[in-house]
Amino acid sequence: MDRYDIAIIGTGPAGLSAAITAKARNKNIILFGSASLSEKIRKAHTVRNYLGLPEISGTQMQKAFLDHISSMGIAVTEEKVTLVFPMGDYFGIQTSSDRMYEASTVILAVGMSAGKTYPGEEEFLGRGVSYCATCDAALYKGKKTAVIGSSPDEEAEADFMAEYASEVYYFPMYKDEVKVKDGIRVVREKPLSISGDMKARKLVTDGNEYELDGIFILRDSISPGQLLPGLEMDGNHVKVLRDMSVNVEGCFAAGDITGLPYQYAKSVGEGNVAALSAAAYLDAKRRRADG
Repeated sequence: MDRYDIAIIGTGPAGLSAAITAKARNKNIILFGSASLSEKIRKAHTVRNYLGLPEISGTQMQKAFLDHISSMGIAVTEEKVTLVFPMGDYFGIQTSSDRMYEASTVILAVGMSAGKTYPGEEEFLGRGVSYCATCDAALYKGKKTAVIGSSPDEEAEADFMAEYASEVYYFPMYKDEVKVKDGIRVVREKPLSISGDMKARKLVTDGNEYELDGIFILRDSISPGQLLPGLEMDGNHVKVLRDMSVNVEGCFAAGDITGLPYQYAKSVGEGNVAALSAAAYLDAKRRRADG
């Protein structure tokens, strides 16, 4: 398996800034996210405080960002990262397509997770609660499962789960028409909590209680503390030093996940610093290895 120098997770301003800086430093990078970039960029009406680009619209900024990474030959890997775990001198990166990647350093630029965790979610994570249906579906062959989807993009994972589980309940957290396979039960109820014993056994909603073997929670983004176990948080934000390093060696963070203000200019600056710090970390490591 090829090992990248730097894995950058997120295609908002922080992640893109980190990518172009790391590329300029001749690092072998992989950038995870959406090829159309963060919706927060595209949906911005007018940005007035970005130096040199007064009164720019979100769509114009999106095009400028895309043109920039394209000019540098930076591609976006459109796979949702579900777990990052330290492996000594590198990181393992798991995605929703059940693929694994390796990188010597990681930059977290995933933005702020909009959804709060459900009571019991963190307690039963890995014990009946999962964030990736395509990764873990085979473990629930012939069993009863629930899939909580934050957007229509998650319907494909419910369909995949139906190939294994005997029953699949799909809880859409959006108002769009749901298009899933026949046999999947679509439930328009709001999940409230998860309970169980040694494993998650029950999903409680505002209308019912469901006895289940597995509960899959699929959000647009996963909170950093769940993405990288052991990551030190400061409230809802990742705790960073001035060089954007976190408490996990070799990992850096940038953008909205590090705290206020939630501004493009701030995110771009932090992405730049995170990439420079990651590059310096790699260079120092190589010098030590060379003796």
